[in-house]
Amino acid sequence: MISFAAPWAFLLLPLPLLVYRLAPPHREKSNSIRIPFFRHVAKAAGIEPKSGSIIAQRPMLQTAVVILIWLMLVTALARPEKLSDPIVIEKSARDVVLALDISGSMDQRDFQSTDGTPEQRLAAVKDVMRKFIAERQGDRMALIIFGTRAFVQSPFTEDLSSLNGFLDQTQVGMAGPNTALGDAIGLGIRTFDASEVDQRLMIVLSDGADTSSRMTPTNASAIAADKGVVIYTIGVGDPNASGEDRVDLDALKAIADRTGGEYFFANDEAALAQTYQRIDEQNPRVVETQSYRPRESLAHYPSLVALLLMLGSTAGLHFAQRRRSLP
Repeated sequence: MISFAAPWAFLLLPLPLLVYRLAPPHREKSNSIRIPFFRHVAKAAGIEPKSGSIIAQRPMLQTAVVILIWLMLVTALARPEKLSDPIVIEKSARDVVLALDISGSMDQRDFQSTDGTPEQRLAAVKDVMRKFIAERQGDRMALIIFGTRAFVQSPFTEDLSSLNGFLDQTQVGMAGPNTALGDAIGLGIRTFDASEVDQRLMIVLSDGADTSSRMTPTNASAIAADKGVVIYTIGVGDPNASGEDRVDLDALKAIADRTGGEYFFANDEAALAQTYQRIDEQNPRVVETQSYRPRESLAHYPSLVALLLMLGSTAGLHFAQRRRSLP
């Protein structure tokens, strides 16, 4: 499709005609020769002498060439462009932070895989999280791991393959044997400081009670609620265990309720997969769509035609004049 970026330039098309009609004619004086017996000479030549100016007539071909040159120049000024097919760019309108507990208790093999065999908690969580991440193409996601301390394993990225790579490198105990649930939420809130979108979602998975945080989960969830961060919590592990191995379901539920999220409990891989599916259903992909059409300028084509016409007409006049001057 061809369009013009400055179609108003075509208003200049009648400009030469207006100048021709309205502007005063150009007058140029030339030298003359006075000869005696002028009337006799004119009578002998059969010419009737008249007073006035001589108006040189332009050949029709030359007039057509001049009109065509002007048309090409005005077309170039109108900036013709070739429009390609629209290109649609989808940009995530929501950022997601995944906070994963990798304390020592995540090494226990009390999770049942889909085939019924016992599986390490962290290994089962990784398998489900990989599928969840793969299904959110186009979203920006970040990964936080926490044990005794909380760390950003991956900042916000749209490259979900690299995010899965960071997830694969995560091992039990990398961040210490204890559970710093409140610090993980606080670090997630700080991670959102680099986010420019309004919708912010955090998914926190933990299998123990908070034992080493400098910020309590209650205070962290209150700050998250003030900053508009919605937290979904997932409890895994044994709620009847003792000490740090007991998952604090009440704390996880309170965090989710405080921020407008939801709490889930999963005791096997199938239940965990269903939990992530429910989160995905409640929070479908949100995108901002932008589209543009690539433009290719074609102004050089009419400009080139005008240049060739000018060079050709100039060369033609030059050779015609030389031909007339030859004896």
